[in-house]
Amino acid sequence: MCGITAYFGKRECSSILINGLKRLEYRGYDSCGISVINNKEMKTVKTKGKVEELDKITKDLKGNIGIAHTRWATHGEPNEINSHPHLDCKNEISIVHNGIIENFESIKTYLEKKGHKFRSETDTEVIVHLIEEFYLGDLKSAVIKALKQIVGTYGVAVIHKEKKELIVARKGSPLIIGVGEEEYFVASDASAIIEHTKEMIYLEDCEIAKIDENGCNITDLEEISIDKEIITVKMNIEEIEKKGYKHFMLKEIFEQPETLKQAILGRIDHKNYTAKLGGVENNLTKEYLEKVNRIVIVACGTSWHCGLVTKFFMERFLKIPVEVDYASEFRYRDPIIDQNTLVIVISQSGETADTLAALREAKKKSAKVVGIINVAGSTISRECDCGIFIRAGPEIGVASTKAFTNQLICLNLLTLYIGRTINKIDTEDAKTLINNIEKVPETIKEILRTNNNIKEIAKKYYTAKNTLYLGRGISYPIALEGALKLKEISYIHAEGYPAAEMKHGPIALIEKDLPIIVIANNDLNYDKVLSNIHEAKARGAKIIAIATEGDCEISRLCDDVIFVPNICDNLLPFVNVVPLQLLAYHIADLKGCTIDQPRNLAKSVTVE
Repeated sequence: MCGITAYFGKRECSSILINGLKRLEYRGYDSCGISVINNKEMKTVKTKGKVEELDKITKDLKGNIGIAHTRWATHGEPNEINSHPHLDCKNEISIVHNGIIENFESIKTYLEKKGHKFRSETDTEVIVHLIEEFYLGDLKSAVIKALKQIVGTYGVAVIHKEKKELIVARKGSPLIIGVGEEEYFVASDASAIIEHTKEMIYLEDCEIAKIDENGCNITDLEEISIDKEIITVKMNIEEIEKKGYKHFMLKEIFEQPETLKQAILGRIDHKNYTAKLGGVENNLTKEYLEKVNRIVIVACGTSWHCGLVTKFFMERFLKIPVEVDYASEFRYRDPIIDQNTLVIVISQSGETADTLAALREAKKKSAKVVGIINVAGSTISRECDCGIFIRAGPEIGVASTKAFTNQLICLNLLTLYIGRTINKIDTEDAKTLINNIEKVPETIKEILRTNNNIKEIAKKYYTAKNTLYLGRGISYPIALEGALKLKEISYIHAEGYPAAEMKHGPIALIEKDLPIIVIANNDLNYDKVLSNIHEAKARGAKIIAIATEGDCEISRLCDDVIFVPNICDNLLPFVNVVPLQLLAYHIADLKGCTIDQPRNLAKSVTVE
């Protein structure tokens, strides 16, 4: 959500900043802008719309110190005036900001009384005017004084036209400093600067950095020096390129067999029939796990659906009650958790604001927290007690695909580890589970071969205005996920329901030719799902079924069928979700939607 890039060095920086913003487009935005300093002159260019438009009007922008931003509107409509950077009254100080300033109205009133003139409707603009109010020649000191006045979250980068320096600070919104040869790159995440350096410094909350010709000096807001570790990031530039695919989302769907292999690699102990999870073993000991009487999974969006799936197989194998909660609701109801509650937080980015807040609430109440994270060095990965990196690689498409399946496979491995550690999964069941887990990548490959068939089905339904997704048992969360994918990228209204709940309200929505996507694997719920299909067909619906290979009856009953390989029940979500990802993708593509950057959405939701 929003993106920051900044540069200090000897190179012309406008193209570096613009290219960085292009790498951050997946985060979601509606406007963008840039400020560059050249010989004590500062030029600022802003526009509503895409970075490519900003690129066209900044070709001649010169300077080797600069800041840039993509804005996702919170306060004030998307337009050029509200876009960042924001300037002080004298047009000498420029700032870009990610986050939300909760007390901006009172600060704005105070500053207006002091004579400051505001141009925008944003909360961000109060920061630059506060800096102006405090500025007496020392930019860092003025920034610190300003930040101490605000309540809320921020990732900020600040420049002054007469100062050869760049000031950056964070609280609740991620910022990374890339270290080059006599140059520094700043960004909201590593993807924006990985082409220039792999050496990164991750700022923590309430840390501030002054970057100038003497290097990078980092302190806290009391100006106490902090010695920061430089981390070498393993990401490669090739990982964030499309590689010939039309969209990142399609590329990431097709990457799933390989990313799932990476998630499994080296994590199975075939001798003892358990999982090897070095990131959790020192914390989730046998002594601790035997005391756990409840598991709480906290997440948002697609990760929440992953949590719902996990509840099914964790309760089945571990015989421990599992609750799944929206991170955005978790801490506002004073959750009842203690030292015997294991809390699992799931976040692709590792920066999701609500999930981070839930993590902190859980730790405050003495619970042990396990993170299921994709981004090394992210805030959640640093603050949880232990965790598992899902190894999905960079996910650029806003609609999550490969991160979802990698989260699921890692949570299957975690279940195996816990179950074997506390003797809840016997050797025969463990062998079966391992065998099936190891088959998942190749099974997904088989499903991807049906891509052309799914595209043909999409051609029949892409003009629909409404859809229903139905599933039972462990497939119910996948119905939710399928509906979410369609909503996110095609803007078609879609609702996911447990199939048995159709008669309790949703059946009223069924009318002639309404597309209903039904997950109908040949499992324990099969006959009941067939009954739901009959009920929908009787009311004129068009049925698209996800069904098990070899099911002849379903072909006679449904309008279209996508067949998937037979696999054990707890791994059905893998084979069911991939066709739904492809179906949503092809429908959105046929509609001409901006698939990788859906309107109003952000990849990483770093504000509440």
